Amino acid sequence: MTVLTLNECEVYWESSSPEESFRAGEALGRLLHPGDCVALSGELGSGKTHFVRGVAAGLGCDPLEVHSPSFTLVNEYGCGEREVGVGPRWCLAHIDLYRIRSEADLPGIGWDEYVGRRYIVAVEWAERAFGALPADHLRVRMEVRRADSRRVCAQAVGTRSAQILRDWIPALGPGAAPA
Repeated sequence: MTVLTLNECEVYWESSSPEESFRAGEALGRLLHPGDCVALSGELGSGKTHFVRGVAAGLGCDPLEVHSPSFTLVNEYGCGEREVGVGPRWCLAHIDLYRIRSEADLPGIGWDEYVGRRYIVAVEWAERAFGALPADHLRVRMEVRRADSRRVCAQAVGTRSAQILRDWIPALGPGAAPA
């Protein structure tokens, strides 16, 4: 039996299709709450935006509305419906750091507001801002294996993200394994 500690919780699995990656993102989305941050990394075309579409679907957003914010840097989506009141239940901030030069550019996109307690945040190209990420975040790395196949590695950094990862593992099926 492998024991996963709270701060060093890493698993990986093979995603054999874009649909499988979408479903993994959707399962993760169902576990997220405002203040949670998912830090995505991987080369161009590795499926980060497709994975975020799944996360958005799990939050109750229309995944067809989710597009890469490569040029706008940030897209916001209202997800789910409130039980009482008007407006979305969740706000997803989808941030793409591909075009930033350094962490010094982050205040210009409203970084501190997004990584606060109000938003659920999905950050593509997060490796460009690891030093500015919240102390507690979930890292998801997408590695291209073949045209449609990806190795997905997830690592929890902090207590809340470790709980999310532990809750996410059963939804990933028997292929998910500790690293």
